[in-house]
Amino acid sequence: MKKRIFRSTMIAVMAVLLASFTIILTCLYDYFAGIQENQLKDELTLAAAGVEKSGLDYLEDLDYRRYRITWVAEDGNVIFDSAAEENTMENHAGRTEIKNAFASGEGADTRYSSTLMEKTIYYARRIQDGTVLRISVSRATAGLLVIGMFQPIAVVILLAIILSAVLAKKSANRITEPLLNLNLEQPLENDSYEELAPLLERIHRQHKQIVSAMRELKKRKDEFAQITQSMSEGLVLLNEQGIILAINPAAKRIFHADGKCVGQDFLTIERSYDISQALEKGNAEGHSEIRCKRDGSEYQFDFSRISSDEQTIGTVVLAFDITQQATAERTRREFTANVSHELKTPLQSIMGSAELIENGMVKQEDMHRFVGRIRTEASRLVSLIDDIIHLSQMDDAVQMPMESVDLYDIACEAMRSVQDAAAARDITLELNGQHHTVLGVPRLLFELVYNLCDNAVKYNVEHGSVQISLAQQGEQVVLAVKDTGIGIPAEHIPRIFERFYRVDKSHSKDSGGTGLGLSIVKHAAACHHAKVEIQSEVGKGTEVSVVFSAQTKRPEPTAQETEKQQG
Repeated sequence: MKKRIFRSTMIAVMAVLLASFTIILTCLYDYFAGIQENQLKDELTLAAAGVEKSGLDYLEDLDYRRYRITWVAEDGNVIFDSAAEENTMENHAGRTEIKNAFASGEGADTRYSSTLMEKTIYYARRIQDGTVLRISVSRATAGLLVIGMFQPIAVVILLAIILSAVLAKKSANRITEPLLNLNLEQPLENDSYEELAPLLERIHRQHKQIVSAMRELKKRKDEFAQITQSMSEGLVLLNEQGIILAINPAAKRIFHADGKCVGQDFLTIERSYDISQALEKGNAEGHSEIRCKRDGSEYQFDFSRISSDEQTIGTVVLAFDITQQATAERTRREFTANVSHELKTPLQSIMGSAELIENGMVKQEDMHRFVGRIRTEASRLVSLIDDIIHLSQMDDAVQMPMESVDLYDIACEAMRSVQDAAAARDITLELNGQHHTVLGVPRLLFELVYNLCDNAVKYNVEHGSVQISLAQQGEQVVLAVKDTGIGIPAEHIPRIFERFYRVDKSHSKDSGGTGLGLSIVKHAAACHHAKVEIQSEVGKGTEVSVVFSAQTKRPEPTAQETEKQQG
């Protein structure tokens, strides 16, 4: 702005200066030209009077320094000329001023010399004897006058430019200083030009709107940051070029990135070809998803296009940890397949035996054996169904009322339940320890101890032994069941609590196991916040310990339980 004011001022000054010089020179030139013409006429009058009185002698005695006098006869020949020989001069009858003088008594003319850049003024007057006396003088033209005065004019213009530049700069600074010092944060508090009042008022309104918008934007930004920071799902925002605009902590962990990745291409933190293809598909079709495994977990990545005015402005990447969901799906599929298989086996045996009996193909003496097989398979089927029901109840996390339970009494009851099976194989059962009370569900605790004892008998060797022990360790109660059976290979121990998982399927079929015993033990222990530990050695036996921690103390009753008790 300063430059524009400075240039405008200098242009105005130069225009005024040139106009002033032109007007002054023109006026002075015309003024002095008029004076000179009047003097020239006066000189001609005096010369005419002298010629009429003294004739040629008068002209010859004059001192011609400034003027030129020419005396022309009636026929146009030159009688006398102060600047040249008469006989060398041409006839002047055709000259304008001479012709007018002969005709009307006076004549005047001006002739310019382009080479000398001057003009000559002629005045002629007819005297009494009929001849014409002419006087002339040469004077510089305006252009020659300017050339002659170039040096002083240049000095004056230079001084005027310097002075104007200084004044223009000061004026520009003085004009722009209030503008440069405007307080745009408080526009109405400025003491500036009145002409700026409407502008400052508008700035004030816009400033209030901007402050309000910024406050709202910051609020939204803080809300967005708090929401995304606490999200367990990974969130990445990309612009239309795939540059990362925002990434939350969960996404940083999933993609192994840090805060420096913001502003970089998404491919710098994720180089998977499948994810790149899914990102391109999401941008093209609006949405895409893909499942990948990372660090032992399974994730689902959703890519959603963000559009505005039918133009793509970015992409949202969401990463969900679906490990539990995927595991549950696989478990359900495996459970369904295993249940179908386990139910189908005894049913086929029952149907086969019943069909043989129905068709009269069984002898009377073999009838007892076939009926016994049907009863055994039906009993196995009932046990399997009971176990499935128990597991389903545990999976549904049905809240069961807890009470003080004596683990020693539970162990005695479970040991009596497997006594017949143990006696059939000459297996010794032994219970050691004292009475210890824990908070729990009696039925679930019985299922837990019974299944441990049942497995210890089923997978034991002939003439083996099973030891059940109870011990107090600080605030913990440890229930241990140890057998002298076949043992479990180390590679199978992490999976023995899975449903229907068997180490030796042929032996389990002979023993009549359902493959759900240890799954029931695991779930029952989880319901009591207990920890299950197992130690086993192939050919020497297995010891399973259930540790009931201090967390098994009676919890505070809920509002519903309190109402029931009061009712």
